[in-house]
Amino acid sequence: MNKKRIILAVAVIALLVLFLKYSDSVFSAAALLKNILTPLLLGCAIAYVLNILVSKIEQLPFFKHPGAVLYKVRRPVSILGSIGIIIAIFALIILIVIPQLTEAVGVLVKEIPAAISRLIAWLSSSDRDWPSLEKFLTSLNVNWEQIVQKAASHLTSGLSNIFSSTVYILGSIGSLVVNFVVALIFSIYILAGREKLSAQFQTVAKTYIKEKYYHKIAVVLSTAHDTFTKFIIGQCTEAVIIGCLCTLGMFVLRFPYASMVGALIGATALLPVVGAYLGAGIGAFMIFTVDPLKAVGFLVFIVILQQIEGNLIYPRVVGSSVGLPGIWVLCAVTIGGGLGGIFGMLVAVPITATLYKLLQNDVRRRRAIS
Repeated sequence: MNKKRIILAVAVIALLVLFLKYSDSVFSAAALLKNILTPLLLGCAIAYVLNILVSKIEQLPFFKHPGAVLYKVRRPVSILGSIGIIIAIFALIILIVIPQLTEAVGVLVKEIPAAISRLIAWLSSSDRDWPSLEKFLTSLNVNWEQIVQKAASHLTSGLSNIFSSTVYILGSIGSLVVNFVVALIFSIYILAGREKLSAQFQTVAKTYIKEKYYHKIAVVLSTAHDTFTKFIIGQCTEAVIIGCLCTLGMFVLRFPYASMVGALIGATALLPVVGAYLGAGIGAFMIFTVDPLKAVGFLVFIVILQQIEGNLIYPRVVGSSVGLPGIWVLCAVTIGGGLGGIFGMLVAVPITATLYKLLQNDVRRRRAIS
């Protein structure tokens, strides 16, 4: 037994030394592997989210029972239906948001020339200070010709950088589109054969993992699956609630662009607790183009609404759906955001809820034994 431990320790030390010596190659290979696996991992994530809708659609009466009319085609119809629902939601948000956002930008652009004209008229009418200003500028001995040449040089190099950045951005967008299409196709394949894939994974796991470890892993995965599913449903429910409350409050307070800002805040509220602030920035800008004072009032309204959402609605709706007390929801979001940013916020609550449930069940089991 001691001999085996010595061999294992030597092997670990050797692997560590090799890793430190060839760390650059290891990290390069890891980055290449990440790029290759990204579409597949994204496809798994898409399939997981779509599976919630697919399961709900397949529970409808005309799909559920073997004797139902559409039972034989339930899977392709449910997959296409779930994708269609998500596309319809995004299309509705875009149709509400984009036209009014374009209108607000148009109003702002239209007002800029008038504001410049008023500024020029004011400067022309207050010419009493210009002689002193001119004398001050002359005393500076500024070489305006040299400044203009430098500005032109910086502008030229800036345009070159903008062109290079544009090419890079277009290439990145093209890569993202390709990855998303591959991921979507992969997710459809997963959903189409989910039962067969699940059976294959279980067979492989039972073959290579001891029964006691397999049972523990199965309990952890089952708890995580249940928690993540409830979290996604609760998060979407909370986003709808905050969007409706925002729209209703803006109508009552007579803020402009109520439906557009409410839809935008509802969409951004999919990010836990702080997501609504992202939509609030765009909403404040749009209202500012109509009435700056109302924009300030809107920001006060959003702060109050966000406090209600973060401290009352979110912990109760999402926290209760995943079985996690409100205080731990707030802790999870805070820590997850600090460690992993937006992605950390998204996964912190379900991960914490999974650990909470596992710990709770283990404590109950140990207390029952003792």
